[in-house]
Amino acid sequence: MPRAKNAVASRARRKKMMKSAKGYWGRRKNVWTVAKNAVEKGWSYAYRDRRNKKREFRKLWITRINAAVREHGLSYSVFMHKLKENDIDINRKVLADLAMNDPEAFADIVKKVN
Repeated sequence: MPRAKNAVASRARRKKMMKSAKGYWGRRKNVWTVAKNAVEKGWSYAYRDRRNKKREFRKLWITRINAAVREHGLSYSVFMHKLKENDIDINRKVLADLAMNDPEAFADIVKKVN
């Protein structure tokens, strides 16, 4: 009995990978081994950077809050400590948004904390 290689499934796998390489430059888009390596590397970068994005945004929010709070004579760490002491539960994303887009509301929060 002849060996079944299942070319249909193999071709489908390769086709799926080559479709993912669409838009790449040079041999990365049309040569199987090069495209496969490029796509897998891209996927690993995507996985890593989905986590790094969270870090980067948190850093940005902290920077914005710090800049806004210093106008009121506090530092970021002191402000966050006073928020916790006064049981004010607002996350950094919302605080940063208030600091940027609604300085009056942010000033009210700072006054309530002091």
